[in-house]
This record gives sequence, structure tokens and C-alpha cells, in this order.
Amino acid sequence: MLGREEFQLTVGMVFAFLFGLAVGSFLNVCIYRIPLKKSIVSPPSSCPQCGSRIRSYDNIPVLSYLLLLGRCRQCRARISLRYPLVELIVGLLSAALFLALGPSLPYLFLFLFTAALVAIAFIDLDHKIIPDVISLPGILVGLLFSFFPSAGLSPVDALVGAVGGAAFLLLVGVAFEKVTGREGMGGGDVKLLAMIGAWMGWKALPFILLLSSFTGAVIGGLSLAVSRQGMRSRIPFGPFLALGALLFLFFGDAIVLWFNRLGR
Repeated sequence: MLGREEFQLTVGMVFAFLFGLAVGSFLNVCIYRIPLKKSIVSPPSSCPQCGSRIRSYDNIPVLSYLLLLGRCRQCRARISLRYPLVELIVGLLSAALFLALGPSLPYLFLFLFTAALVAIAFIDLDHKIIPDVISLPGILVGLLFSFFPSAGLSPVDALVGAVGGAAFLLLVGVAFEKVTGREGMGGGDVKLLAMIGAWMGWKALPFILLLSSFTGAVIGGLSLAVSRQGMRSRIPFGPFLALGALLFLFFGDAIVLWFNRLGR
């Protein structure tokens, strides 16, 4: 039988998960509309195939997708699996943050950060862009968060992280272009790492870059191996930066300990 504290934690995690599902549903709107420069507020959601308005009972995160068998109620067009996937990812991230931080200001701020990373990752996957409308405010909010004692890093660490992250990727991009004659890092990647640095501080950046590069090499290599386009296909780096930041956010202490043991 659960004790009082365990019961409260379980209930809190359930509500955090449901809250994350709802936010994930909204992020799907952002992921679809922001690259098209459409309003994320109006008009109401509609099927991209037949244009019919999606009713509230067909817009319940994850559940509606399952009940509709992944198809539009009106035209029976297939609904992308990305929609429930984004909702589940954000729901699980919300629950995990609540488990680690409880009902606190850091939970709310870091949930906002993780939601922004998810939106950026999927937009970059679909459109090969990282919208300034997410990354630039993200930098400012991350710097603001550092002024709270519960943030776990100082404003100086956050500022150095933002400037250092942007400067490093900018230099890498310039050097790559000089050597190969092709664009290496887009401006969106530079601003994304600046945002990550503002939230997580400069000390986290080397580990995040290593995680991002490793996962990018593995997943990108597998993708190129099965792709008919081969090396001609461009793989965005933004999703791997977002993944590296999320991995370090949740497992940073264990990752740093592992690297320290390797260095002995």
C-alpha cells in the first residue's frame, strides 16, 4: 500500500503526464504552423487533406489517434504518427521532471525548455530550419531563469554558456565552409546551442556536443546507409543537439562521472 508521500507523488506525476500530453498537442500545432508562418492560435485545427475542422472529441492527445485508428474521421486520410509521438514524448518528459523536481519553479521553467527542444527538433527534421521565434526567446528566458537561486547555475555561467555555445558552432561552421566549400552549421544551429548554453551553463556544453556528435554519427550513418540519396541527403544537426541536451539534463551527473572514470 502506498504511503501518503508516495501517493501524492504518483498523483502529481499522473497530472504532470496529462499536462505534458496537452502541451504536446499544442506543440503539434506549432510544429506544423510556425514553419509555414501561420498563426498558432487561429483558425482551429483542421485536417490538412480535406480541411474539415477537428472536433474536440477527436483532439484528445494520443487517445483520439488510437480510437480513430490513425485516420481522419471525415476523409479517412492517414494521420501522421508524429502527432501521438510528440504528445507522448512531452508527457513523459513532464512526468520525469516532476519526479525529479516536484511541483516547483524549476519544474515549470525546465518543462518550458524541454518543450521548446522538442518543437525545434521536429521542425528541423521536417523543414531543415530552426525558427528564431523559438530559439531567441528561449535564450532570453534561459538567462532570466539563471537569476533564480533554484536554477542551479549563476547568470555568469548562463551568459558564458550562451555566448560560448554560439561562438563555438559559428567557428566550426566557418572552418568547415573554408575547407569544404559547403555550409557546415546553419545559423539556426548556432542560436540553438546558445539557447542550450543559456539554460544549462557553459560547463555542460562539451558533454552535450559529444553526445550530439555521437548520436548524430550513429543515427545519421544508419540513415545514410538505408537512404537511396546517400551523401546527397542533408541531415539536420538540430535534433541531435536537442537530444544531447535532454540526455544531459536527465543523466548529466552519471555522464560526468563516467567521463571522469575514463580519464583516470
